[in-house]
Amino acid sequence: MRFDIDRYLDKVAALDDSDIDYERFADEPLSDDVLRCLRYMHDVEHHTTCYLRDLLVTSAHEDPAVTSFLAMWSYEEFWHGEAIGKVLEAHGELAGRDRVALTRRRVGADRLRTLGFMAVSSFTDNVVAIAMTWGAINEWTTQAGYLRLASVADHDVLSPLLRRIARQEGRHIDFYASQAEERLTSRSAQRWVRTALKAKWKPVGSNVMPNAETDHLVRMLFGGSEGAAMSERIDERIDRLPGLAGLGLVDDVRRSVAA
Repeated sequence: MRFDIDRYLDKVAALDDSDIDYERFADEPLSDDVLRCLRYMHDVEHHTTCYLRDLLVTSAHEDPAVTSFLAMWSYEEFWHGEAIGKVLEAHGELAGRDRVALTRRRVGADRLRTLGFMAVSSFTDNVVAIAMTWGAINEWTTQAGYLRLASVADHDVLSPLLRRIARQEGRHIDFYASQAEERLTSRSAQRWVRTALKAKWKPVGSNVMPNAETDHLVRMLFGGSEGAAMSERIDERIDRLPGLAGLGLVDDVRRSVAA
């Protein structure tokens, strides 16, 4: 699968929410469980720039196609966070820069991740293969999470907004998955990526949000028979990447939280 970076750059845009009636939430508020998921999604979307920071200290910055995508990926994710922030604000909750500042102060030690990326990159260029594969898995789970929350909430305003965000996430999936396929051609890359995923992969945002919030999100969006089926579909996509069959990453997380 080849990704056309120029075609993607032509399509990049801030999320269009001009037709979303956020005032409707005053009369049709969301449940506490749905709002809890949205707080998580808001904070993680706005943390994208910190993930970008970590990637750019590796040899990923040497590839102009990768850096072009990452700049626009961060831009689009920012507007996802802003749209979710408007939903939170419509419920009288803190959102946007003020909430982001609190989150970043809480996870200040996260900056040590950057040093880890630098250290691994000094040993092997396979750190980029790890990052691209990790990105594909995170985008697969993120898109699935948005679509699942849209279904669970079943709200005339929120659900169309989340599906719109999920469509943009689809383009991000295409990039990361194509990069992963290209970079997993060697046995060395496959060993590095497989080892890293088995040792360290957790749901997106788990290094930012408290464990209780990650567990709640997993139970809400990946629980029950529909959640189990969704987990299995994502694991099947991972299985199709070169050298990564049989990891069962997503279903393992689902089962551990449900246990």
